[in-house]
Amino acid sequence: MSDLPPSTSTGDHVRNNIALSRYELDVDGTMAFANYRLSPGVVVITHTETPSALRGRGIASRLVHGALEHIRADGLKVVAGCSFVVDYLQKHPEFSDITA
Repeated sequence: MSDLPPSTSTGDHVRNNIALSRYELDVDGTMAFANYRLSPGVVVITHTETPSALRGRGIASRLVHGALEHIRADGLKVVAGCSFVVDYLQKHPEFSDITA
C-alpha cells in the first residue's frame, strides 16, 4: 500500500499521478513531470522533465513547488534525487521542514 493518499491537485494545479509515480503539471497542452519513488515516510524525487517548448518560463519550479506542497500535505518528507530539486531546495528554505 502506498504512503500517499490519492491526492488530486494542490499548489498551481500540480497533480499526483499515483499510478505512474509522478507529479504532473499541464501547461499549454503539454506536460511537465517529476518522477518519484516511495520509501517509508519519504518521497524521493528522482527526475524532473519539462518539454523544450516550456523551458525558460519557470514551469519546472512551479512543478517542484506543487510537488513539495503535496508532500507536505501528505505528512511526508522529501529527498532530492535530481539536481534540479537539489537546487530548488537550496533556494527555498521554506521547505526545510520536509527535507529528509
